Amino acid sequence: MTALAVSLPAANSNEASVRALGVALAEPREQIETTFLAVGGRLSEGAGMLNKVTKVFEALPAELQSPELLEASSRLANVGEQARTIAEMFATEQADLGRLVEVVAAASHPISELRRTVKMMGIVSINARVVAASVVGDGEDFDVFTTDIAKLSESATSTIQAFTAAYRRLTDEVGQAARQRGQFENAHADTLVELAKGMDEALADLARQRAVSVDSTAETGRVSRQIFGRIASAVMALQVGDATRQRIEHVESGIEALSAQIEARLMTADDAVMARAAMGGLQVAQLSSAADAFESDVAEAGDALRDLAADASAIMSQSRAVYGKGDAKTSSLATLSDAVRHAALVLRDCEVERGKLEVVATAVLGTVGVLLSHVEAVQEIEANMRLVSLNAAVKCAQLGPRGAALNVIARQLRELTGETVAAAEAAMTGLHKAAGLAQSFGAAANGDTAGRVGQLEQEASASLVLLQRVDKSLAEALGTLNRDGPSVINLLGAAAQTFGGLTDIAETMRDLQLQLAAECPEHSSAKPTGEVADLLAAHRKRYTMDAERRIHEKIFGADLSAPIAAEATEEADDIFF
Repeated sequence: MTALAVSLPAANSNEASVRALGVALAEPREQIETTFLAVGGRLSEGAGMLNKVTKVFEALPAELQSPELLEASSRLANVGEQARTIAEMFATEQADLGRLVEVVAAASHPISELRRTVKMMGIVSINARVVAASVVGDGEDFDVFTTDIAKLSESATSTIQAFTAAYRRLTDEVGQAARQRGQFENAHADTLVELAKGMDEALADLARQRAVSVDSTAETGRVSRQIFGRIASAVMALQVGDATRQRIEHVESGIEALSAQIEARLMTADDAVMARAAMGGLQVAQLSSAADAFESDVAEAGDALRDLAADASAIMSQSRAVYGKGDAKTSSLATLSDAVRHAALVLRDCEVERGKLEVVATAVLGTVGVLLSHVEAVQEIEANMRLVSLNAAVKCAQLGPRGAALNVIARQLRELTGETVAAAEAAMTGLHKAAGLAQSFGAAANGDTAGRVGQLEQEASASLVLLQRVDKSLAEALGTLNRDGPSVINLLGAAAQTFGGLTDIAETMRDLQLQLAAECPEHSSAKPTGEVADLLAAHRKRYTMDAERRIHEKIFGADLSAPIAAEATEEADDIFF
């Protein structure tokens, strides 16, 4: 027995405590595995949701710049411009309708004169019968005074009554049309102008949003690429969990191999002491290096996840700034859709009003035609009355002085007949003006303007369908953002926070390292040989990472034992496997 062997304690006296340290390493190894699996799951879920949100918003600029939406915007700009034109046209029509009311009302005076003269004719015809009965003998024929004048007077009365009824009907129709148009004007005062202004503002907002969307595309792409880079960095950093787990397993297997070799008493006491110092010291160095790398990589992974969460928050804030917060009232598309929807309703109301104007025009023209026929009847009565008056004059001449009274009556009838025709013609002069205005209304109601109003409504409605489709895409995108955005940030934040608790695992590893160092004190700087060298060489074959091999070679050198052929392949293994 050498002096060295005598001076050292029994080689296997502390193997139980050494083995216990190896068993104790299983706890931090399992904690690392569990923690990193959980973090990896959160990262995978968060990255998937973030990728979905990013793709949705990357597609929106193309939607906002689509040829269909640009065409719809152009059409709606035209709708707004035409709405102003229609507003001016309605103002003109309202003024013309007011003139029509005035013209029709102006005919009331000559019509009143017409009724008065016809009434006087009736009175004179009665007087003619009375006077004729008193001055004419039984053998004399004076039917012209007793019958003919009365018939013509009755015919004139009947004709003028029909004329007056038609005029009253015309007055009612025109007055009702004016009142309805006035109500429309009161309900929609400046509506078309305000509608055009609101549509212009909404289109300008949409144009600004399109411009901002295009400008933000580059930034969105940059942040998206940065996010993908962060995800890759986070995935790489998460590999530290598997790397540390493997390194701890190798330390565990090294301690187990050392303890088993010594407990089996397959080596001398000197070799056992050397083995504990060499093999145990190697595991101390490997565990220390693993703890250092673990702390560094965990900090890096935590930073990567926090940066990723910050990028996710940034791209979501940017998306909300560009496209809104999902509130329909804040969306330029939604605002424009509301304006277009309102425009369609107003234009439809305008079309209805123009239809009413056409009805009024038709009624006025029809009534004026009826009045003209009555005037023709009055003119015919006037001609007949003149013939009767001539006959009456002849009869009065035959009576001599007795016919003087009848002659006066005949003259009065001729004068009243002339006044009747003059009053009828005066009334018709104004009514002809009313007919001219009505014809203008009818032409306008049936002309290009009417068709343009209907066409504008159709264009507004068609554009609204497209706007609603794009707005739906935007709403779905914002819905995805509002639904998944907070979840992404929470997942990534929770994953980053999880790494804050991993310092305890590193402390546990360092504590076990110190205990192992105490159980395996340094013995000699002599190069291990024999069974100890074989033990170290066998352990070296378990390494899967270059860091482990470098530590081994730093302590024992590269030529302690010939490397196996498979190590050439294992040299390619690193943190990713």
